[in-house]
Amino acid sequence: MELPSWLESRLMQICDSIFAVIPQQAPSLEKLGKCKIISHRGQHDNIEVFENTLTAFDHALKTDGIWGIELDFRWTKDLHPVVSHDSDLQRLFGSNLRISETTLSELKQRCPQVPTLEEVLLHYGGKLHLMVEAKEEFYPHPEIQNQILKELFEPLQPRKDFHLLSLVPELLSLVNFVDTSAKLLVAVFNANYLSKISLKEKYAGLGGHYLLLSNKLVQQHLDCGQKIGVGYPRSKNNLFREINRGVEWIFCDDAVGVSKILQTELKKAEVLVETESVK
Repeated sequence: MELPSWLESRLMQICDSIFAVIPQQAPSLEKLGKCKIISHRGQHDNIEVFENTLTAFDHALKTDGIWGIELDFRWTKDLHPVVSHDSDLQRLFGSNLRISETTLSELKQRCPQVPTLEEVLLHYGGKLHLMVEAKEEFYPHPEIQNQILKELFEPLQPRKDFHLLSLVPELLSLVNFVDTSAKLLVAVFNANYLSKISLKEKYAGLGGHYLLLSNKLVQQHLDCGQKIGVGYPRSKNNLFREINRGVEWIFCDDAVGVSKILQTELKKAEVLVETESVK
């Protein structure tokens, strides 16, 4: 289950304002060094630069300290995967065009800003780590669609270059062109349920909003050698909290801003370590 965008944004603002004022201990240099910033749908404001576009991903690519990008894909009527979070273009581009009901050629004519998954993989594969979310939708020809994805991702190495994400366990099972160790379930209000599946299936780990992943659950996955990904800390205290919990994957709506915080704290920690070493 996904929340409406406006409600999700409002809840995140409230959480951020609370956790931003709760003091947190500065993480060690080792923990700071393991932290990986992931730009959620690219660096965008949805006014001048729209999410899940090449322009948004270019901004992330050009920023020091951003390790990866998160993106969503859906299928056109003629079975081309394209990068879009929504099933239609209404929210971003004011069009009621539904992706699953149009061909790629028609989509490109109506809205050339929507990139194909192939374009994104060619532009950013091997340069940024790709967190690729398969959206919940009908798969009319799963065998053919898996073969298409397999061919598109062939030049890239699972886990090293990309992970496959989904909010829906059944979809991660259906999309089987990659092995389970490169798959990541993302929780909303069902973290405990998805946690059990992730551990049983030996997935890469578990993702979700930082408020919904308890310390106990986070530690359980870390103890099993899995990763935790959280969204969407914005303040220094919020970032410190997650790093101190052992979280490595930080999904950010403002990855540029959070990356600046991380780079500043890394430099401080390096100076502190050098100072301690000469005493």
